[in-house]
Amino acid sequence: MRKVAQYMKPYAAAMFFGFLIKFLGTIMDLALPWILSHLIDNVAPTGNRVAIVLWGLVMGLCAVLALAGNVIANRRASAVARDRTRSLRHDLFKKTEHLSTRQIDTITVPSLIARLTTDTYNINTCIARMQRLGVRAPILLLGGITVTLMLDFRLSLVLLATLPLLATAIFIISKQGIPLFTRVQQAIDIMIRTVRDDLAGIRIIRALSKGEDEVARFHADSVKLSNRQTKANAVMAATNPVMNLLLNGGLTAVVVTGAYLIASGKTETGRIIAFLTYFTIILNAMLSINKMFVMLSKMTASAARVEDLFNLPEDDPVIPLPSIETDDHIVFDDVSFSYNGVKNDISHLSFGIKKGSVLGIIGPTGSGKTTVIRLLQRFYPVNEGRIYINGEALPSIPNTRLHSLFGVAFQSDAFFIGTVRDNITLGRDIPEEDVLKAARCAQAMEFIEKLPQGLDTPVHAKANNLSGGQRQRLLIARALAGNPEILILDDSASALDYQTDANMRSAVTRNYPDTTLVLISQRVSSVRSADSILVLNEGQTVGFGDHETLMASCPLYGSIAAIQAGETEGGDVCR
Repeated sequence: MRKVAQYMKPYAAAMFFGFLIKFLGTIMDLALPWILSHLIDNVAPTGNRVAIVLWGLVMGLCAVLALAGNVIANRRASAVARDRTRSLRHDLFKKTEHLSTRQIDTITVPSLIARLTTDTYNINTCIARMQRLGVRAPILLLGGITVTLMLDFRLSLVLLATLPLLATAIFIISKQGIPLFTRVQQAIDIMIRTVRDDLAGIRIIRALSKGEDEVARFHADSVKLSNRQTKANAVMAATNPVMNLLLNGGLTAVVVTGAYLIASGKTETGRIIAFLTYFTIILNAMLSINKMFVMLSKMTASAARVEDLFNLPEDDPVIPLPSIETDDHIVFDDVSFSYNGVKNDISHLSFGIKKGSVLGIIGPTGSGKTTVIRLLQRFYPVNEGRIYINGEALPSIPNTRLHSLFGVAFQSDAFFIGTVRDNITLGRDIPEEDVLKAARCAQAMEFIEKLPQGLDTPVHAKANNLSGGQRQRLLIARALAGNPEILILDDSASALDYQTDANMRSAVTRNYPDTTLVLISQRVSSVRSADSILVLNEGQTVGFGDHETLMASCPLYGSIAAIQAGETEGGDVCR
């Protein structure tokens, strides 16, 4: 809560001014019953019409001032809540962008989405309502009690007797409500994940006729969310009947006591009417305070989730480590890594490649090919060993400089709203000639020139107006456009025919001679011309060298090449 509360400091002056206006408007509200009592008991019996009209005008003026003050204060409260939440959401998104991959895996993307949307909305709502009701309701409550004490202390004692019971009920119910609203937010995370998965995989779901199963899964998550919301709301809703019971019981006691006092000549009718009006004001103030506690419970749960995100430590700090003397551009020195900390996904990986050379990585599914690339980009810290780029230890390189070294294209990657050009430059200040050069080398110009507006053709959601091969060539162009020092193509040519794939690799090595190329592929034909080929199996190196060397010395590589050449049945290799 401390981090979230800091966002209120820049708006302290605006909030104070809004509170002042709200205070004055509320005082006008409190003055109306007292003026009414004075009119009934003191002015009306005199028959002075001028005085009656004047006091009536005073009541009208107070009503207008109360209305104006409340409207102005409410508008300012909404503006403060809007601006503060916008700043909070902006910084939260910025924090999310700087989370490490390991932290994102732990929190999960659906939970991050929920914290940026639902949780910040709960905070926004509470800030706005607290500025509206948080001033008005307590003033009405305390002011109403004060005025009633001045009107008739005996009737006030009846009212005051109910307040400890009300406070105890609110405290007990609110204490139970906060954990329940936390569970509601967790259920929202699960539902967002389900919806996100279904929308992303809707084609596969339809192709496999799994629509009914997914509807059933969504229904189960929806029921879980509804049950948690129902339970939380039911607990918090218990405050209303409890408060109504206690306050209406007190009101009944006031009416009975007042009737007895009037009958005995110890008080006047105007005072009883004013007292009942104040009692109603106090009742509404208590109901408003109850609403604030409900909102506060939601906000507390949401703020705690936001606070947890803000408090996450930097998981990828720059650590000064000694450099090494080497002629290699990239060096893996006895690197081991595990995602779960139990079993190594990469074990004792060691190799080095020269600057401007081509490294091919090949191996069975799940052998650790993509993990090698993730470690090279420092998406995850290694458990053992060290990785060097230009002799500099990877943990010693600042994030901005490290990420600027790479151009990466994955098999399936994200496309963004904008044009073809926008998806190549991706907000980077890249000259036109570099964009065209990258598109030509990626073999993308041949289809870009046929598009209605060329590079300025809009890209639809998920690039649905492009074919699979066109999307992959556009991704490769994006990776090349920044003239990267290291280009990583992670199975990014799987949708390309062999000729286009070969032309693309040839163009890249010819036009970017100083760029080190790392190719991950399932095809031997894609890596056979590489200067070095790393063969992985179950996270371990089973071969390293050029194509001819591996064909002679690595049975796994030879069997993959034979299967893809049609010389051996896949089942023979499995046996």
